[in-house]
Amino acid sequence: MKTSTLRQATLAAVLGLSVFTLAAPAAQAATFDQVKADASRVAFTYRQMGVAMDGKFNKFDARLNFDPAKPEAGQATVDIDVASVDAGSDEATAEVTGKTWFDAAKHPKASFKSSSVKALGGNRYEALGTLTIKGRSQNVTAPFTFDPASGAFDGSFVIKRGDFAIGEGEWADFGIVANEIQVKFHLQAAHK
Repeated sequence: MKTSTLRQATLAAVLGLSVFTLAAPAAQAATFDQVKADASRVAFTYRQMGVAMDGKFNKFDARLNFDPAKPEAGQATVDIDVASVDAGSDEATAEVTGKTWFDAAKHPKASFKSSSVKALGGNRYEALGTLTIKGRSQNVTAPFTFDPASGAFDGSFVIKRGDFAIGEGEWADFGIVANEIQVKFHLQAAHK
């Protein structure tokens, strides 16, 4: 009887270990590195004469490598086609792609490249990196949240347009268009 009980216990242990071994890879964190462009967006909000105005970029290339189990190893690069801007009207869009604002002919891309990612707890993180617009670079911190169930990265940060020469000449007056621009992003990613 003892041999039978020992066999049952051994069999149960082997089966339990087998189930644990098979389940272990699924329990490990996945690396999110496949951005779904059609479900992602980069947008911005600014104030013109005190009124909030919204815009977005229709074309951008985002590359991620993010493992929530090792966020400090995370990397992100976003290249934005500034000529794809939608400033809310045809007139506004034509104006902001011109030399005074984004100068899309001379500087067709704006880019963000992360240098580090820091976990803040509760699925909240900060990406530190360099933002380059019109050939001018500034260090920025982009706080974001990450939902591991959906693969959604959502965040926002504020830039000062004067730091990037966005709006020169008569538009350099921050009383007409405020200096602060809130950049908002939603990146939808799948994992390996």
